[in-house]
Amino acid sequence: MGKVTGFLEIDRQELKYEPAGDRIRHYREFTLPLTDPEVERQAARCMDCGIPFCQSDTGCPVDNQIPDWNDLVYQKDWQRAAENLHTTNNFPEFTGRICPAPCEEACVLNIENTPVAIKSIEQAIADKAWANGWIRPQLPLRLTGKRVAVIGAGSAGMAAAQQLTRVGHEVHVYERYLRAGGLLAYGIPDFKMEKGGIERRVAQMEAEGVMFHFGTDIDGPRMRELTEAYDAVLLTTGAERPRDPGLPGVELEGVHYAMPFLVQQNRRVARESFTDAPIVAAGKHVVVIGGGDTASDCIGTSIRQGALSVTQLDIRPMPPIRENKDVVWPYWPTKFRTSSSQAEGADREFAAATLEIIGKKGRATHVRCARVDAARRPLEGTEFDIRAGLVLIAIGFSGPRLDTYMTGFDFAQDPRTNIAANTQDYRTSVPKVYAAGDVRRGQSLVVWAIREGRQAARAIDLDLMGETTLPR
Repeated sequence: MGKVTGFLEIDRQELKYEPAGDRIRHYREFTLPLTDPEVERQAARCMDCGIPFCQSDTGCPVDNQIPDWNDLVYQKDWQRAAENLHTTNNFPEFTGRICPAPCEEACVLNIENTPVAIKSIEQAIADKAWANGWIRPQLPLRLTGKRVAVIGAGSAGMAAAQQLTRVGHEVHVYERYLRAGGLLAYGIPDFKMEKGGIERRVAQMEAEGVMFHFGTDIDGPRMRELTEAYDAVLLTTGAERPRDPGLPGVELEGVHYAMPFLVQQNRRVARESFTDAPIVAAGKHVVVIGGGDTASDCIGTSIRQGALSVTQLDIRPMPPIRENKDVVWPYWPTKFRTSSSQAEGADREFAAATLEIIGKKGRATHVRCARVDAARRPLEGTEFDIRAGLVLIAIGFSGPRLDTYMTGFDFAQDPRTNIAANTQDYRTSVPKVYAAGDVRRGQSLVVWAIREGRQAARAIDLDLMGETTLPR
């Protein structure tokens, strides 16, 4: 425990942002980090609860030992805090930036709406570890002679590859994009997480022995070659197939799914070329359909590109400002939240169903909406139109792409078409093939992807060697 009376004496302090008028002019991260003394004071607020809900599955899927490294930060032992943090999380600089922090919602102090600033502390520990050279390649003590292929270099694939390499396996990672990171690199905007941190991790992993093969799309025949050439193949390709909105007018020019829009902008920032027709918001009235994080990313990107206006449509009713702690805590609550992108100037329409996209001469001009009842059914007579030159559909994903490595293989799938595998051995119905992350569980958080990548690595090591020292 940090300071015994810290939670009584010290107020919660959150990261501040650059003013919206300044940050919308660039694509860099805009959070203003706390000073070391401020972080240490925040760590002192940790109560070291008898039952630390923050580090349970409820609060932290990777089981970060949050009270432990809070105490170490309070004691100014930052290096040991970084070592502790990395025992459970391969990439804390990622989660410290983009995880929505269910750990803070599960914090006992959140009963009074003043949780420990866990996410800020985690980011500070990871950044200090890199700045001081504490993070170095960890070479295996011995080589096993076993070869593992990982398909997909997102969070799950990178975590699994690093774990497997560190116990001596020869690991090859195949990625269809030109860089590692998956959605971290291509979906999440740079203003939320700059990509230098991913490149830094790739360099560390390569020094440890991981071999990356970028620009390599695995189709059915190539998949068969991999299953024959490797002792195990792990699928971590994510859930990339967008959910079909079933709306009249989606074929109109100016209507796009969210991910191609976000991927294009990330490629522009990275000075990476692409051949698709440009999707830009500059000079247009933008309507974003969807209420999640991807929709919020579309809002922030559209504003930075110079949209005339941005309107977000959410079919759900406006949630309460504060949740009922007696009913919800320590679980993730549904409550009114405003992202940094929404705060930059988006109009938000709640309880609004999208009926159709209206166009003229083959191009979208308006989105027709209606208010909904408690069952989310459109209410007759409540229709209204919103002007739109660009419509971005951000309503989630249905599962993995079906036209790639799955061709010619009889993979068992769950009702949502994700590849079926349990969380004990992560085996698919195809021999030697495993699955982890969004491709198995469906669209989820980066912290869940890291957890599943680590657990799948343990399962593979156990199957190959008959025993394992890797943690679950």
